[in-house]
Formats: sequence, C-alpha cells, structure tokens
Amino acid sequence: MKIILASDHGGVNLRKEVADVLYQLGVDYEDIGCDCEDSVDYPDYAFPAAERVANGEFDKAILICGTGIGMSISANKVKGIRAALVHDLFTAKATREHNNSNVLCMGERVIGPGLAREIARTWVTTEFEAGRHKTRVSKIAEYENK
Repeated sequence: MKIILASDHGGVNLRKEVADVLYQLGVDYEDIGCDCEDSVDYPDYAFPAAERVANGEFDKAILICGTGIGMSISANKVKGIRAALVHDLFTAKATREHNNSNVLCMGERVIGPGLAREIARTWVTTEFEAGRHKTRVSKIAEYENK
C-alpha cells in the first residue's frame, strides 16, 4: 500500500503525527507538505494528492487542514476520489468498510493528536467489505462517468 500525505498550514502538526503512525505500520508513504505555518491554500495540496491517487500512483491519501472540510471538498472534485471527513473511530472504520474511501480527511483544530493517530491507524488497516456495498460504490463511479 502506498499513501500520499498532505496538509495546509492548519494541519502541519497533525500531519507529523499521522506520518509517525504510517511509519510504525510500515506503510510506504510520501509526505508532500506543506512545511510552513504561513497561510497557504488547501486546494494547492488537496488537488495534487487526490490526482495522484486517481491516476493510480498512490492507493490512498490522508489530507489534513484546520477543519478537514476544505481538503474534503477539494479532493472530492477529482474524478475517482471518495474522500471522507472523519472525526471519530466509528466513521473511520465505516468509510473504509462500506464506502471504500480512498482519501481520509481530518481537521487539526477539531481533533487532538491521539485521536487522529487512532483514526489514521483504523482507516489504513480496515478493508473494504464489498458485497452489497460494492454496488453502491459502483453507482457513484457510474454517475461520475456520465
């Protein structure tokens, strides 16, 4: 599994926590920044990361901003992306099992580092259940291809 990791200025600290989790799990990942606390625009990080997942270069992405909302909205504009904004363990698991999400979005101003680490761990290690969920996810792709 290959994961691309990115944040804007509002998610720098949480991104470092998540990178540590990926390292501990032995996941191959690339961190594309940002590495500053000066204001930057979240689409400038969300779009390239999501595009690299959509084109198959990476299996998944984890995107972090202040709330997770901007990253989620931006990533979901890229065809083939199913980005989920997650703030708890239940939805971290469900979005993988039921929705086959390929992008996890979190907000540094919303959750703390301990919870973010557990969300990332849960999301990365949870498999898609397929079954009846596969039909639903396929309907999203069909609509997207109209």
